[in-house]
Amino acid sequence: MSRKRYLAPSLLSADFANLEAAVRLVEASGAALIHLDVMDGHFVPNLTIGPPVIRALRRITSLRLDVHLMIAHPERSVDDYIAAGADMLSVHVEADPHLHRTITRIRDAGRRAGVALNPATPAAAVEEILPWLDFVLVMTVNPGFGGQKFIPTVLPKIRALRDAIDRQGLDVDISVDGGVGPDTLPRLVEAGVTIAVAGAAVFGAPDPVAAIRDLQAMLQ
Repeated sequence: MSRKRYLAPSLLSADFANLEAAVRLVEASGAALIHLDVMDGHFVPNLTIGPPVIRALRRITSLRLDVHLMIAHPERSVDDYIAAGADMLSVHVEADPHLHRTITRIRDAGRRAGVALNPATPAAAVEEILPWLDFVLVMTVNPGFGGQKFIPTVLPKIRALRDAIDRQGLDVDISVDGGVGPDTLPRLVEAGVTIAVAGAAVFGAPDPVAAIRDLQAMLQ
């Protein structure tokens, strides 16, 4: 099955004092997605943003907001992120004991629903929920901080997920987050990735717009 591939620049690596400028750079590049990492200091050892920031970003851009909830008990607050304007929402399989219920709530609200996997979590952990998903987000670093080094042993898990998705004839994207850049992207595409989240490789580059366009070209 031929799939369109997307680059999702991550604002985790942008200047938090001027997020609007970062959004304008992403818009200028032609990218269709912006990735937003929500961290609560419990599920992961860091704090970032919440619904008020997402609501503010929703007001200034029509780009799709891809919101990754790295939080404990996501089922308690997923409605807040839907109301804030998230277009895509992913919750961690490790954090939600009632995954089907949460995924159903996201999809019933007309949003794209995903499940995220930490590096040590096997692909089999989402096999039963795959028919209800729009995407799977595979962490290729340990979540909590930007700019980490890519974990190459995650590649077989991505291939296993792609095999399971194709075997069931499902239209499910595979997204990856962590250490994505020119050196890792070809291997990720070969493994079956269709959405690549890039933070440091974009906002750490001298020209973020050019960096986004170069990575998008590599994806295709």
